[in-house]
Amino acid sequence: MSSVPRPRWWRRLLIGVVAFATVFVLAVGGGVTWVYVNAVVSTVDSTKFENELAVPPLAQSQLRTDGTRVFELDMRSGRKEFRAGQTTDTWGFNGDYLGPTLRAKRGEKVEVRVRNSLPEASTVHWHGMHLPASMDGGPHQMVAAGATWTPQWTIDQPAATLWYHPHPHGVTEQHVRRGLAGMFLLDDEISESLPLPSNYGIDDLPVIVQDVKFRGAALDSGHAIFRDVGFLGDQTMVNGTLTPYRNVGDELVRLRLLNASPARVYTFGFADNRSFSLVATDGGLLERPATLDRLQLSPGERAEIVVRVRPGERTVLRSNKLDAGLDFWTGRFAGGDDSFDILELRAAAALRPSPELPATLAHPSTPDGTDSVQERRFELNLSGINGQKMAMDRIDLTVTRGTTENWIVHNNDGMPHNFHVHDVQYRVLELNGTPPSAALTGPKDTVFLPPNATAKLAMRFDGPADPNSPYMYHCHLLWHEDQGMMGQFVVVEPGQSAGRPPSHHGH
Repeated sequence: MSSVPRPRWWRRLLIGVVAFATVFVLAVGGGVTWVYVNAVVSTVDSTKFENELAVPPLAQSQLRTDGTRVFELDMRSGRKEFRAGQTTDTWGFNGDYLGPTLRAKRGEKVEVRVRNSLPEASTVHWHGMHLPASMDGGPHQMVAAGATWTPQWTIDQPAATLWYHPHPHGVTEQHVRRGLAGMFLLDDEISESLPLPSNYGIDDLPVIVQDVKFRGAALDSGHAIFRDVGFLGDQTMVNGTLTPYRNVGDELVRLRLLNASPARVYTFGFADNRSFSLVATDGGLLERPATLDRLQLSPGERAEIVVRVRPGERTVLRSNKLDAGLDFWTGRFAGGDDSFDILELRAAAALRPSPELPATLAHPSTPDGTDSVQERRFELNLSGINGQKMAMDRIDLTVTRGTTENWIVHNNDGMPHNFHVHDVQYRVLELNGTPPSAALTGPKDTVFLPPNATAKLAMRFDGPADPNSPYMYHCHLLWHEDQGMMGQFVVVEPGQSAGRPPSHHGH
């Protein structure tokens, strides 16, 4: 049987369709290639450090007759000139951007009068603080616009570099990115007795690192294509200062590093690869200083490092590419291929001598897991934790006051996450089945987990018990948290059952 010849117009149509499809595929492929090639960001060796680093002031406080130290924080809108001639709308505490550094000593009772002068409700969470759940400042302690919230608690934990920031469910990334953040420093007898650099703003510097992007004069909040970790900026600033430098006059300088970025993971080091001493992590001092030349911090993590400078030199704090086992696609679009020159230290021609660092710092303050009464497992995925998205009216876990638990946390997602637990500081017992590196041996409340990583954590729940007021555990990549990568737990007395979270979350 002979085939029926097709008309010429049909052949022309077929050729046209094939040609269009070919052009379309090439265009899409070329577009993806262009996006991939241009996704990398670097300010290394191109940053001109032109602005003197701002140091957040120590917050004023009043001491009541009963010994309570009272602070005041006002959440407010503001306008700040990050760049000459361009004024940007911002949020801040007691000012236009960021907030003052609160400082208290172990054993002190503190009260913070938080007034919300913003046009919408928000919260203030005391990240890393051991305190009653009703004072924690999580999504259940919303402060309505125009309202005031006054939490009180007693400082009952070792000296540490903590911080405060908003925690409203679903919009935390937006509120932090606009500028609502500040440090909360704790002191104790041990920290005050050690010969560490301790003159705030002189040889003891807060270093609040954020990545930002500007669209005209405004802070850009957009998530670029394929950036499923959340917002990533194209430049960094420290303490709200772009391209910052700091003059230093001491041989040893203590940098209190805080990653206050919404999603970016930094690998801190110095441009000349000099070593430095890690003396503290999230929850306080290590047993002894650790000598490093690289230190990785994911969002929410803190570390205190001490670096030696030589007379008259300049040295640059840098963030290097992220070595975390990410594949070529995830690494590129999660910021792993990015690098930044962050802060220049300019040493005076003559330096004040600094005492040598002590060989030992502090006894361990976290449990070693041997007295654990329970082991729990957590699977991290953008779809939720253990397959569930956050629900404000659901208590996920009940723990007994005074007990220790081991938590096994596994990232089974293809993207990076981290894991933050409110109220407690934990010990990292294992990472991927092996003992933790030196950088993870101190007390922690946030740990970074690349794809397929597993951490074993030991934590003790010392209360106070409150069956109706939950604490949170969540990914601290803030967009992931906003998407529901969060759960909540309550601490109860032995034999007590969980109650119900409050049904309304305003003040």
